[in-house]
Amino acid sequence: MPRRVVLIVLDSVGIGALPDAYLYGDEGSHTLGHICRLRENIAIPYLASFGLGCIEPLHGVPPASAPLAAYGKMAEHSQGKDTITGHWEIAGVFLEQPLRTFPQGFPQVFISAFEQVIGRRTLGNEVASGTEIIQRLGAEHVRTGSPIVYTSADSVFQIAAHEEVISLEELLRICSSAREMLTGDLMVGRVIARPFLGASAGNYYRTANRHDYAIEPPGKILLEYIVERGLDVMAVGKIKDIYTGRGITDSVHIEHNMDAVDKTLCYLQENKSGLIMANLTDFDMVYGHRNDVQGYGQALEEFDARLPEIMALLQAEDLLIITADHGCDPFTPSTDHSREYVPLLIYGAGARPGVHLGVRSSFADLGASIAEYLGTAPLEHGVSFCASLLK
Repeated sequence: MPRRVVLIVLDSVGIGALPDAYLYGDEGSHTLGHICRLRENIAIPYLASFGLGCIEPLHGVPPASAPLAAYGKMAEHSQGKDTITGHWEIAGVFLEQPLRTFPQGFPQVFISAFEQVIGRRTLGNEVASGTEIIQRLGAEHVRTGSPIVYTSADSVFQIAAHEEVISLEELLRICSSAREMLTGDLMVGRVIARPFLGASAGNYYRTANRHDYAIEPPGKILLEYIVERGLDVMAVGKIKDIYTGRGITDSVHIEHNMDAVDKTLCYLQENKSGLIMANLTDFDMVYGHRNDVQGYGQALEEFDARLPEIMALLQAEDLLIITADHGCDPFTPSTDHSREYVPLLIYGAGARPGVHLGVRSSFADLGASIAEYLGTAPLEHGVSFCASLLK
């Protein structure tokens, strides 16, 4: 029977600070640990039954006596703590130098050149929360037609515009121009279109028409190996943007976490062989960056409640893998990503339940294992744990 892997990335659901977290100002970060401690009576029974509480002690998530899944955690080998770096490493690509960040905003010489290219002045050029800056500068943007430019502690150049002032089509052209310009010393991981709507300050809201323009992965990625094997790669959410479309045979846009689950279920029902890869971005975008501990905990509960639907559609040769790409501890004062281990849970009829996969030295071990399971050529990086995992 054809093999299939369902890989669900819970964006930012870290499980404790890495040894080098102090280099990033992230000592003491523990996304899952703090959420489970502060979310009273947290209810994630299916993740608990998989063995989540066996990876690390988590308040309210007791270690399963007979875990249904194999479990472990992974350290990030690459430098950095952003979405691009984490996802690339899962796909077998290391970054030895972190992507550029601009905590003081982008150089004025670049901003001036960018304004000349797009034919508009810009507002902002600062480190800011995306939801906050559109309330603060949105009215001036509507009045002037100047797009709002901002960044964060991540390697991003974000451009916000009201869809009735700058059309979505034009905003995407502006972002494409920025992507072409942000090269060399100014190379950032992603240029992100952040369209919004609303009648006035205080009522502006971001729409679901976000689009990411990522830099090209610097090496061959897992997804390309899978397609070369003659299998399908189905991308849910921002996966296509993260990998710049490379090695993807079909993709679908999402509006929120539960929409991502719905569309993952749709792909499962198609019975294609290969990889279904989904990113559930609300954990990071809606809750982590806004330091919303309770909302984050509720989102975990909502995902957990959908796990039986996913499990019911798994076939005999399917593997369900749940992991993350970095942390974003909503309990710490910082609103930025945190340098953390990520959890690893693997469930399926062919996987040995209760196997402790240990602490993997890189996310690439997961990619290498998926490659071996699907019968592709080996990745450049990563050590497969299939020998320990499979029955």
